[in-house]
Amino acid sequence: MSGETFEPSAGERPRLLLVEDDAAVRRSLQLLFRARGFDVRAYARSAALLADPSVRDACCFVADYSLDETDGIEVLVNLKNRGWSGPAVLFTACASNDLIERALASGFSQVFEKPFQGHALGDVVVRLTGERWAAAQS
Repeated sequence: MSGETFEPSAGERPRLLLVEDDAAVRRSLQLLFRARGFDVRAYARSAALLADPSVRDACCFVADYSLDETDGIEVLVNLKNRGWSGPAVLFTACASNDLIERALASGFSQVFEKPFQGHALGDVVVRLTGERWAAAQS
């Protein structure tokens, strides 16, 4: 269902990690995910995300593929090497079968090609995290 929101128990907002080096896109996605009920930690650079000790508490990771200093796949691999295991979604302007295969093999649940409709991305994240959050709370 389009426009779904995430509603964890006891008013706690699940943390979502977002890395996007374009400020306008980052802000737009940050607002989208906040409206869906997430505590969004948005980063312009992957190094800042990886340096933040609170990332281990995140329920989901959303990333652009093309970043200034690296790519979203490498960031997810680094997160996993540090013990993080949540669902992840990648978006890209340069989708190819090879890129999609690499992203899925690295642990991304889904790949979106730009331009995409924000509500579709939001719906996928709510679905992916809703199942995980419900299991963690029981």
